[in-house]
Amino acid sequence: MKDFVTSLLPALSRSLAEQFNIFRVMHHGTHEKQLSNVFAWLLTPDSTHQLGDTFQRIFLEKVNAALPSDGQMPALGYRVVQEVVTRGDEGVAGETDKDIADIVLSRPDAAIVVENYGTSDGHGHSYQRYLAHGTAGGRPATVVLLCHRREAHLQRDGWEKAVVVTYAEILTDLQSHVDRDRLWCQQHPDQLFFIRQMVQQFVEGPAAVNVDDQISFIKAMCETGESARYGHRPRSRVTQEFADLVAEHARLQFEESLKALANVKAGLRSFARSTLMEQMNARVERGRIEKVVTRFVGQWEWCIELQRADGQPAIFLEFGPTAVVENERAPVPIGEPDYSRIFVTIENAERESIARIVQTDVSLAEVIDGLSRDDGRLRDAVLAVELGT
Repeated sequence: MKDFVTSLLPALSRSLAEQFNIFRVMHHGTHEKQLSNVFAWLLTPDSTHQLGDTFQRIFLEKVNAALPSDGQMPALGYRVVQEVVTRGDEGVAGETDKDIADIVLSRPDAAIVVENYGTSDGHGHSYQRYLAHGTAGGRPATVVLLCHRREAHLQRDGWEKAVVVTYAEILTDLQSHVDRDRLWCQQHPDQLFFIRQMVQQFVEGPAAVNVDDQISFIKAMCETGESARYGHRPRSRVTQEFADLVAEHARLQFEESLKALANVKAGLRSFARSTLMEQMNARVERGRIEKVVTRFVGQWEWCIELQRADGQPAIFLEFGPTAVVENERAPVPIGEPDYSRIFVTIENAERESIARIVQTDVSLAEVIDGLSRDDGRLRDAVLAVELGT
């Protein structure tokens, strides 16, 4: 699976990068509370979407479609509240703890208690508590699982009785409504953009990969021993299990890569202080290295700064993500950079940028293993970038 994730990453990154989407840029919607905020906004008639009770009506149509004819809920007129405490009592299977429903729609004669989650899964919440909260005072109530994916096998402990409504079902109907309302579209372009971005993210998904990437995916599956999954059933369940497994391995690989970057930084800093400073100062009269510092964070974090005397511009040892950024802004970038290597740059103080960038033949793996004191490759690269050769 590690080999599969690594081999497939370029194709996946191309797919995700093909289309701009505000939700992906802001990493919004990755947590249920974030999406609950958006759905509560749409469900509230007097919100700034200026759609009135349109979305509330669309939502209730989907809920009522799953209910028997004698159990239909009122179509409109609900007050919308988020993060509602649903306390248990001795009348609910002996439960006395409290729970929190994501969204509650209520009116004196009816209530809809909503659990919003990626899949149709109560994921530890109490269906009985939700229902008891909704039916308080004797009013009729319905518990709803609002989700991205319908996974019936996950519904247990009472949640199999809940009404399931997917993002795609209600957002597709909302899109159809706004597309028909030309006047609203003309008068509310910002809200229209937001809704279309939401549909693109949570209904349509990332832009489809091309045929070459599809074939690369199949090839990677076959070469890494994962092809047997194509024969498993049911396919919806296999697809989700596979996606979860890939995500877990990708998370582990990303975490390990962060550790590797930290090890490179520590090794490079140690070598610069114990050896490179001495090597350089034995070769130069002006601009001797006075201090080795690692003061940057964020995209500049993977960098060792060599501060110099006599007002000479600083020189930097850079690698990984920082080398990518620096090569992109270099006056003469390296055409085919090898980011498994260490790079050296020198600043251009007048323009607050870099004047030159040089790729060394010192690998990240060598730095992690430890460079020897007689290794002069970084010294030679630093001298070269200083002289512009």
